[in-house]
Amino acid sequence: MLISDNLKHLLQVLADGHFHSGTELARVLAVSRTAVWKHLQSLAELGIDVVGVHGKGYRLQKPLQLLDAGQIEAHLDAWIVPLLRGIDIHAVIASTNAYLMEIANRSQISGRVCLAEYQTAGKGRRGRAWVSPFGHNIYLSIVWHYPGGPAAIAGLSLAVGIAVVRALRKLGIDEVNLKWPNDIYWRGRKLAGILIEVSGESGGPCHAVIGLGLNVYLPGRQAETIEQAWVDLQQIAGDEIILQRNRLVALLLNEMLPIIAGFEPAMLRNHVEEWREYDCMRGREATLFIGQQRFDGVVRGIDDQGLLLMESGEGEIRAFASGEVSFRAS
Repeated sequence: MLISDNLKHLLQVLADGHFHSGTELARVLAVSRTAVWKHLQSLAELGIDVVGVHGKGYRLQKPLQLLDAGQIEAHLDAWIVPLLRGIDIHAVIASTNAYLMEIANRSQISGRVCLAEYQTAGKGRRGRAWVSPFGHNIYLSIVWHYPGGPAAIAGLSLAVGIAVVRALRKLGIDEVNLKWPNDIYWRGRKLAGILIEVSGESGGPCHAVIGLGLNVYLPGRQAETIEQAWVDLQQIAGDEIILQRNRLVALLLNEMLPIIAGFEPAMLRNHVEEWREYDCMRGREATLFIGQQRFDGVVRGIDDQGLLLMESGEGEIRAFASGEVSFRAS
């Protein structure tokens, strides 16, 4: 899907959330009223809700802040800038993770960041689709090269989760928790997810693409396909948060980049206690899925290596390095 220059211009005009008449929009875009109407229909296809009121014109259901590299960089901490090797912002892309993975396969670059307003093939764990309406959320990926190979980044998703919680707290979002191994929750509902994809030799250098999908605002009709309890920042903090997307990206990079750049397994020990503070599963009944295998039990937290501890009905505690955990109804 391509977005025309006229459609981008229309979004920039409507982004203020105010009403604009069809005549005004036609004049600004130098197109006919019919063309304006067609552009408005295209916005709906991107997941952007437009309100039309006779005699007043058109406005977005919610205000919009488009991503801007200059605004993001203005909010970055000075000591973070040397870790950054460029910010690529795409109006439409298949997947920010896939984009950086393709770049990483051709080079050993570290610190490249990719952001998108809209993903046509955004993905979560186990190949699930990630709902990606245009301009409303954060779709962020970072690539980093690790000479030590995949074994050198065991537990990275736990550390990145802590970075996300820290960033959200600086934005004033409290009661944020972590669900092993890579989900961010707020009051029992999913707010964000982390997806790390690794490519390289098992015993040699590798590159990792760390992807984050964070719900800032999910229009109701876009969220109808989500099968689990979810929440967005707009529900937590109100409409003003929608206009802080660029600042939010900077806060995330301020926290994520140092952890990603300096990560090694021994470093995880420095984060385990903080991760445990945010653990939303400890003491709860859950089911762990590893492929077709299923394990039922009570979550007993994580060990010092970041492995999930689960206690079976017989009282045996086992440690798991991977898998997907689902809450069980109490």
